[in-house]
Amino acid sequence: MSQSLDALTKALLHAAKQAGADSADSMAVRGTSLSVDVRSGTLEQAERAEGVDIGLRVFVGKRSANVSASDTSDRTIEEMAVRAVAMAKEAPEDPYTGLADPDQLATAWDIDALELYDTTAEPSPEALQEDAAQAEAAGLAVKGVSQVQSASAGYGAHQVYLAATNGFEGGYRRTDRGLSCVAIAGSGSGMERDYDGDSRIFQADLRSAEDIGTSAGIRALARMDARKPPTGAYPVLFDERISSTLIGHLLAAVSGSAIARGASWLRDAMGEDVLPKGLSITEDPHRPRTSGSRPFDAEGLPTGKRVIVEDGTLKGWTLDLATARKLGMAPTGNAARGPGSNPGPSVWNIALTQGDATRDDLIKQMGTGLLVTSMIGSTINPNTGDYSRGASGLWIENGEITHAINECTIAGNLRDMLASIVPANDARTHLSRVVPSLLVPGMTLAGA
Repeated sequence: MSQSLDALTKALLHAAKQAGADSADSMAVRGTSLSVDVRSGTLEQAERAEGVDIGLRVFVGKRSANVSASDTSDRTIEEMAVRAVAMAKEAPEDPYTGLADPDQLATAWDIDALELYDTTAEPSPEALQEDAAQAEAAGLAVKGVSQVQSASAGYGAHQVYLAATNGFEGGYRRTDRGLSCVAIAGSGSGMERDYDGDSRIFQADLRSAEDIGTSAGIRALARMDARKPPTGAYPVLFDERISSTLIGHLLAAVSGSAIARGASWLRDAMGEDVLPKGLSITEDPHRPRTSGSRPFDAEGLPTGKRVIVEDGTLKGWTLDLATARKLGMAPTGNAARGPGSNPGPSVWNIALTQGDATRDDLIKQMGTGLLVTSMIGSTINPNTGDYSRGASGLWIENGEITHAINECTIAGNLRDMLASIVPANDARTHLSRVVPSLLVPGMTLAGA
């Protein structure tokens, strides 16, 4: 019988103490994943993986080291501890490293309220294959779709457990179920492709295979006969599928690691307006059935709802223990890590205030411009916020969609772009990043 994860983390801590560590924390993750790919109605690939990964971080004074392994034998655990302590003794001193104080730790949480684990039985490979096959068939049924590049279904179940010599112990389980389809329209050099997919914690919440396949086909058709746009300044509407990337740049800029290095275009913006008045960004790591929910962070600190931007004004950084200490601030319970990595600041579930207008309303309002539905590559200057990305989508003329666009570059400055955004009301509320379509009134387009 395999060892429990809590027993593994305690064994790691004991080994670290025996090896001479002053303090330590440990992580154990057990995971099962199953994926199936279908093509031309037949099974193309099926994979199943199971395993346990363990990680140990040790502290010797103000020096630390992190090691990990996928072997959980007693010998490996002892060797990990000895190696970690030896590495820590050779590491440079870091005045900000160290575990949380006991009075900072999470002491109570309600795992059931977060609904992170679906008790429904694991789907069989045959059930996943049937889902993927139905999605493929639905995509092919769309008139004008020439082929489906891939239709995939997957399932995962993971258990995480953390322990530390400061007294923290805790763990939780998580499941996910996904389905996706990539459809291709046209042929030869005129081929275009697009996708749709869904991922949920609870299998019962997953969109139907028919809906996903049909949507992928319709989206692929909409990209046919694409042209380059004119070069100039135009309004740009970021579709809800990719609008969260804009907010993601803001979230990266308020990360404690970027602020502590001084490598952020928002490093001096605390208390300043970074979004239009009326718009806020809130973080809620306790939202049920959401992938970004956490009962505690990777350093054992309690997670909780907080405001990052309030009524347009920047209110807080995203901090783990080390960056909080560097900046002389309190940590925000946002540390994330894997068994083989050190903690770093990361956001959980975030939501941007939604607007009153629909996406169609914004299309009518923008007059002539670009609706961006996909992007490739990026050049983002982290110090200045200068922004340039390859894009494709749909051209808007007099408030109406006229034709597809590709081979286009959109550019601007993130500070200016975010200060003028107009949100639609179409955000999907089950996602960990709830961000609607966003209209930027003016950007530079480079096309023909």
